[in-house]
Amino acid sequence: MKFMKLYPDDQTMKFLKPILFSRRLYSAHKATQKIGEYDVAIIGGGIIGTATARELLSVYPKLKAVLLEKEKELGIHQTANNSGVIHAGIYYTPGSLKAKLCVEGSKLTMKHCDEKKIPYKKVGKLIVATDEEEVKYLKVLYERGLSNGVPGLELIDSQEKIHKIEPECKGLKAIWSPNTGIVDYKNLAISHADDFHTVGGEIRLRAEVATIEESGREDYPVKVVDTHDHVLVAKYVLTCAGLYSDKISMLTGCPRNPRIVPFRGEYLLLKPSKRKMVKCNIYPVPNPKLPFLGVHFTPRMDGNVWLGPNAVLAFKREGYSYFDINFLELIDALTYTGFIALCLKNMKYGVGEMIRSIIWPLQIKQLQKYLPNITSEDCERGPSGVRAQALGPDGKLLEDFYFDKSQKGQLKDRVLHCRNCPSPGATSSMAIAKMLVEKMGKEFGLEKIHAEIKKKLKT
Repeated sequence: MKFMKLYPDDQTMKFLKPILFSRRLYSAHKATQKIGEYDVAIIGGGIIGTATARELLSVYPKLKAVLLEKEKELGIHQTANNSGVIHAGIYYTPGSLKAKLCVEGSKLTMKHCDEKKIPYKKVGKLIVATDEEEVKYLKVLYERGLSNGVPGLELIDSQEKIHKIEPECKGLKAIWSPNTGIVDYKNLAISHADDFHTVGGEIRLRAEVATIEESGREDYPVKVVDTHDHVLVAKYVLTCAGLYSDKISMLTGCPRNPRIVPFRGEYLLLKPSKRKMVKCNIYPVPNPKLPFLGVHFTPRMDGNVWLGPNAVLAFKREGYSYFDINFLELIDALTYTGFIALCLKNMKYGVGEMIRSIIWPLQIKQLQKYLPNITSEDCERGPSGVRAQALGPDGKLLEDFYFDKSQKGQLKDRVLHCRNCPSPGATSSMAIAKMLVEKMGKEFGLEKIHAEIKKKLKT
């Protein structure tokens, strides 16, 4: 990685404090430590934040921009802990942002990987119907995929044809998507960040945002302060805060809802000796009565095969196990009317997911619908990820991508928030980035700012 922290971390400052400062002078130093003035500040160093930062300086290379990430490295949460699939765009409602941006994002991602020599594979995807009810909806999915412009789709009408693609798989009919791929999205995020940094963008790690407020200045109206009391001012701010997107939005006066509720997805792994059982992605036909997709089989770039996930409430927004608990965040989720409504509507399903989470061999029955020969001896516990799912107060999951702007005082039309970008957010990230930069160009007047900077540089 070509970039580094641009200010001392807490351990360094603790070492310097008794040498360089009295307690009083050290406190004053912290309170007045200014980072700089920027045309655009981007908050969040995941796949969407890094992709947008790269796109911003690709379109407007003269802007002064900074990317803030609260962790010590980029892309370690949803970006690094998702299935790694480059989705083709089959599942999503025609005309929705998900449908449009997923298809476009898939092409852009693979093109970028080719140009940057980032490893990826087109392993394909089978969406398998295992009973007659699923066959009916499979045909709806096929038409939906065609409407969305997904390339290369094929309707597989027999078990024999399924076996030619995936010998261990059982099903009545299936959709074959040859252009579905896999990639390591953290590698992709780092590539985007490198491009951003190479053309002059600044990246600041360990920069957890505490406040976004009015600066009182006409030239740089937005002030951002992190938890270390480092201060920057900016003309415009974009937030891509993932699991904390609602809370970051609230800092600028946006409404709390739709609220982010964290759902942990726990995967099983095929043991190394059994990995040959799965050659491509094997996905279910979604049950429209249930809130989540269900288990699937996912080959990974590192050679592993992930099985799952289930879906249970995470006890912390970045909680990857039952032992990761933040009581304030847990109470916030449990008392939210939207979560209560979701639980009441899906009580049986939710209890089943929790039981299968604790007693993982019970998940094997679900997997055997597609691979009858798989047993619990073939599997072991695997990694977990946490999905940032925006949930309305009525208990309905926000299905499409959702963006919001601050309407507060001097921040009005100065701050743009990515409020909901779940799967296929990673696949769509480069298309989302293009859309956001176009949106900021029009609504923030970046073209004018960029032209003024170029003119000053010439003179």
